Amino acid sequence: MWAASCLASCCAACACDACRTVVSGISRRSARIAYCGLFALSLVVSWILREVAAPLMEKLPWINHFHKTPDREWFETDAVLRVSLGNFLFFTILSVSMVGVKNQRDPRDAVHHGGWMMKIICWFILVILMFFVPNEIISFYESASKFGAGLFLLVQVVLLLDFVHGWNDKWVGYDEQFWYVALLVVSLVCYLATFGFSGLLFHWFTPSGQDCGLNTFFIVMTLTLVLLFAIVALHPAVGGSILPASVISLYCMYLCYSGLASEPRDYECNGLHKHSKAISTGTLTLGLLTTVLSVVYSAVRAGSSTTLLSPPSSPRAGAGKPLLPMDKADEHEEKEKNKPVSYSYAFFHIIFSLASMYSAMLLTGWSTSVGESGKLVDVGWPSVWVRIITGWATAGLYVWSLVAPILFPEREF
Repeated sequence: MWAASCLASCCAACACDACRTVVSGISRRSARIAYCGLFALSLVVSWILREVAAPLMEKLPWINHFHKTPDREWFETDAVLRVSLGNFLFFTILSVSMVGVKNQRDPRDAVHHGGWMMKIICWFILVILMFFVPNEIISFYESASKFGAGLFLLVQVVLLLDFVHGWNDKWVGYDEQFWYVALLVVSLVCYLATFGFSGLLFHWFTPSGQDCGLNTFFIVMTLTLVLLFAIVALHPAVGGSILPASVISLYCMYLCYSGLASEPRDYECNGLHKHSKAISTGTLTLGLLTTVLSVVYSAVRAGSSTTLLSPPSSPRAGAGKPLLPMDKADEHEEKEKNKPVSYSYAFFHIIFSLASMYSAMLLTGWSTSVGESGKLVDVGWPSVWVRIITGWATAGLYVWSLVAPILFPEREF
């Protein structure tokens, strides 16, 4: 017994030392990736609690205060939402506290890049506290998360546009036949996938013998937008490229699919009911992967002063000179402190807040709501419209990125 106690103490001490070493090794350059790691940890915790926390939550009187105990699925949804709320509050508090940071001399710059042990402890405490809040607050957060998730989808669109245009410019910049052929091949593959995907949507969501006019409208509207992308991009006045148009087309078709797949389970035009388990698992995995990639990409691109994460009015370092001369070491340190921040810390954390809402919707299937009665309420149609409208907004943003330089030639886009 004594030996086991000693062994446990040694293991705990080693674990603490390892955590301390990892946390102390996080530098300014790796801080953004560390935030991504913390966000990924929240996804893992949510996934685990969704699977194992239901029996424990059934015994908590401030959660299970209903006359009749809800289904297990209700507690799984509730656990995910509570972890998501803690994660959302953590990053929102950081975002609010970072508003107005202009240069590295600001004390909040050190808070953003350091203090990781305290941040992890605060994150853990926030997540634990969320399991003591009333169900009504969780219900309100669940409703708000649908709109926050829609905003995150729009952020994904902006990041996707930034990535695709950068990808196209890089390949065209090589000015070699090989890269032009590669650009054409990738574009053709995206278009083939888009039209093949549309055929599957007609097969799954417009079954014969059913009046599925709304689903047909969604699919045909998306195909019309795909055609519009190609026409606008290849217009001589625009001089665009077919690669961004093809990638955005495939993404819009995916959004159309995800919207149709979120239709209520008893809707006769939703043909995925027979394969709901496999389809939901595949959609969940793809959605979480897209979320993580979007967050990681935003963290990496945040270092560029030309992205949407850049503060619009960063001050320039070295605007003034000190009254007294300093040695080279002090002068170098002073210049480092006066450097403007390379991206907006507040907006950076907002991305994680919205991603927390979006991941909660993915893990709960978008089709369940935590109501005060303790029953699962089918809210599939709001989820459908969030995704469909996001697809239309994607189309609008892409077309605007093509025509805006022509409509306003004196402005920089």
